[in-house]
Amino acid sequence: MQGKLNVQTENIFPVIKKFLYSDHEIFLRELISNAVDATQKLKTLSTRGDFKGELGDLTIDVKIDSKKKTLTVSDRGIGMTADEVEKYINQIAFSGVTDFMEKYKDSHEPLIGHFGLGFYSAFMVSDKVEIFTKSWKDEPAQHWSCEGNPEFSMEEDKKHTDRGTDIVLHIADDCKEFLEEGTILQLLKKYCRFMPVAIRFGEESVWVDSETDCDKDGKPKRVEKKQPRIINDPDPAWKKSPSSLTDEDYKKFYHELFPMNFEEPLFQIHLNVDYPFNLTGILYFPKVRKTIDPNRNKIQLYCNQVFVTDQVEGVVPDYLMLLHGVLDSPDIPLNVSRSYLQSDGNVKKISQHISKKVADKLEEMSKARVPAEGEKADAATPDPDNSQLSTFNSQLESKWDDIKIFVQYGMLTDEKFCERAMKFYLLKGVDGSYYTLDSYRDKIKALQTDKDKTVCYLYASDAEEEHAYIEKAKAKGYDVLLMDSPLESHFINLLEQKIEKTRFVRVDSDTVEKLIPHDDSIPEKLTKEEKEKLQPIIEGEIDKQKFTVQLESLEESDAPMQVTQSEFMRRYREMAQTSGGGMGFYGELPESYNLVVNINHPLIGRVLNETDAEKQKELVHQLTDLALLANGLLKGEALSRFLKRSVEMI
Repeated sequence: MQGKLNVQTENIFPVIKKFLYSDHEIFLRELISNAVDATQKLKTLSTRGDFKGELGDLTIDVKIDSKKKTLTVSDRGIGMTADEVEKYINQIAFSGVTDFMEKYKDSHEPLIGHFGLGFYSAFMVSDKVEIFTKSWKDEPAQHWSCEGNPEFSMEEDKKHTDRGTDIVLHIADDCKEFLEEGTILQLLKKYCRFMPVAIRFGEESVWVDSETDCDKDGKPKRVEKKQPRIINDPDPAWKKSPSSLTDEDYKKFYHELFPMNFEEPLFQIHLNVDYPFNLTGILYFPKVRKTIDPNRNKIQLYCNQVFVTDQVEGVVPDYLMLLHGVLDSPDIPLNVSRSYLQSDGNVKKISQHISKKVADKLEEMSKARVPAEGEKADAATPDPDNSQLSTFNSQLESKWDDIKIFVQYGMLTDEKFCERAMKFYLLKGVDGSYYTLDSYRDKIKALQTDKDKTVCYLYASDAEEEHAYIEKAKAKGYDVLLMDSPLESHFINLLEQKIEKTRFVRVDSDTVEKLIPHDDSIPEKLTKEEKEKLQPIIEGEIDKQKFTVQLESLEESDAPMQVTQSEFMRRYREMAQTSGGGMGFYGELPESYNLVVNINHPLIGRVLNETDAEKQKELVHQLTDLALLANGLLKGEALSRFLKRSVEMI
C-alpha cells in the first residue's frame, strides 16, 4: 500500500521539528508515554474480559543499536490494526487515547496522551521512523515507514507475530547523542522514572552472594552479576495510601527524588484529592533558616506519573516554592506538547487547595504536644485552643526555627494563609520560650502598655550584639523577643496592621525609659542654660551628618552616653534592601544614629564643668567612643585611637 498522510500542509514536519516541542529530548518521553498507554489499554481490556489471553511480561523495552543507528521503543500492549494505523498515525492529531477513553470511560487504567501528536516528535531526531505493530485482535501485523515527509508506506508484516508495537527511530546525523547509552539513561530517569509500567533499558551490575564460593568463615562471597536495568518505580510513594507509609518511607522517597540533598526533611504533607479535581503528591518542608531566596525547581509536576516540568509557578503559590516534592494531576491543563502549563480555573483551585492543606498541617502541629522523654507517642494530645502552648513543647515549636521564614513569607504574600497563620504563628523570646500571638499579648500587656494604651512588643535582631540593651529592658521587667529573619521588618509592619493597638520597637532604638513611654518622668539635674551650653560641646566632637545629639534625663546609674537608631528609619531601610520597588528612597539614605547624652550622669556634669578645653575634648571623645564600642560601631583608626587614649588616661 502506498499513500499520503492526511495533513493540511506540506510543511508539517518542519513545524513539528522546530516549534511543537520546547526541547528535542521530549521525543523519548512521548514515545514511552504512548507505549505505557498501549499497555494500560490492554490491562483495561483484560479487566473487562474483552481480552482473554495471557498478559505475560508487559515491560517496555528501550534498545540502542549503534551500528544501525537506531533507537527502538517496544511494548506488548494493545497494538494496532491496519485501520487503526490509518486512523491514528496517518491522520495527524487524531488521538487514539481520546477514542478509547470515551469508549471505556467507566473502567480503564490512567492514560497519558490526549493530543495525538506525541508519536510525531520522533521526527525531531530521526531521518526515518518505522512502526512494527500487531493488534491484540486476530488481524495481520503491519509495517509502517516514513522518512520525515508526507510520503509513507505500509504493508503487512508476516515476521511480526507477537502482540504489541515496536517504534524504530533511525537517528539523524545531527542527533547522534541519542545513540549514547548515558544520554538515553539520563532522559529515562528524568522523564520516566515513575511511569506506571516497568521500563527496561540495558543492563546494570549488582553484587550478590555467590551460590558456590565461600570465604574462610564459610560465608558466601560477594560476586558481581549483570541483570536487566529497570529504570522506573511504577508504584511511587505518592500513589500509596498515607496510612501504609512510615516516616522512613517518606524520607527514603525524598532522597530518591533529590539524591544530592543530604539533609533530612522536617516533615511532609501527603496530598490525595479526587474531587472536584484529581491531585496526589507529597510536599516536603526543608530547613529554610536564614535565606529568603526561594530554592525553586524543587517541586516536580507529573501528569499520570509522567514528568512534565519543575516550573510550577501558578500551580503552587509563590511562598510554597520553598517546599520540595512532587505533584501529580491529570487536571492541570498542559499545552499540546505537555511542556508548558496553561491558565485555567482548575489551576487556581489546586493552588488554593495546596495552600489550605499546608495551613491545616501547621495548625495541627501547633496543637499537638511532643511527648516527654519516656512517654508514649500517642500521649501527644492536641490542645484545641493553643492555651497551653507556653507550657509545653508543640510539634510546631520543635520545627519553628527552621520554618519560621517560610511562614512569614506565606503570611506576607497570601492573605488567606495569613488569616489561618495568625492562629498558630509563634513568637520566640530571647530566652528560647515560644508563644502564640494571643498568649504573648496576654503575657506582656500589663507592664508593656504605654500611656496611649498601645501594647509595645520589644525585640532584638541579634541577641549577642544587642545584649546590653536586652539586659536594660529586662531590668525594667520587660520581655524581649528575638526577631532575626531577613523578613522581620516587613513582617513587623504586617503584625502592626493586623493587631490593633500594637507597636514593635527594637531594644536599641531608644533609651529604655523611652521604649515604652509612660506619664512619669525622671527629674533633670541640669538647667535649661546648662543644656544649651552642653549641646555644642558634644556636637563639636562628632560627625553631625551621621549622629544627632539628644540630651535626655535618665537614671544616674544609666550609661553617660548611648547610641540608638530610629525604629522607623532603620526598619524602612531594611525593607528597602529586601524589596526594592517604590521603597528605593529609604534604601539610599545614609545610616544615621542618635547619640543620647544622659544629663544626670556625673561624667556629663564633669564634661560641662571642665575648664581645660583639651581635657574636655578628650573626655567627650572617650565617652562617645565607649558608646560606639558598645554598639560595634567603633572600628579601624578610631578604635586604635580609643585604645591608645584609654591607656594614657589610665
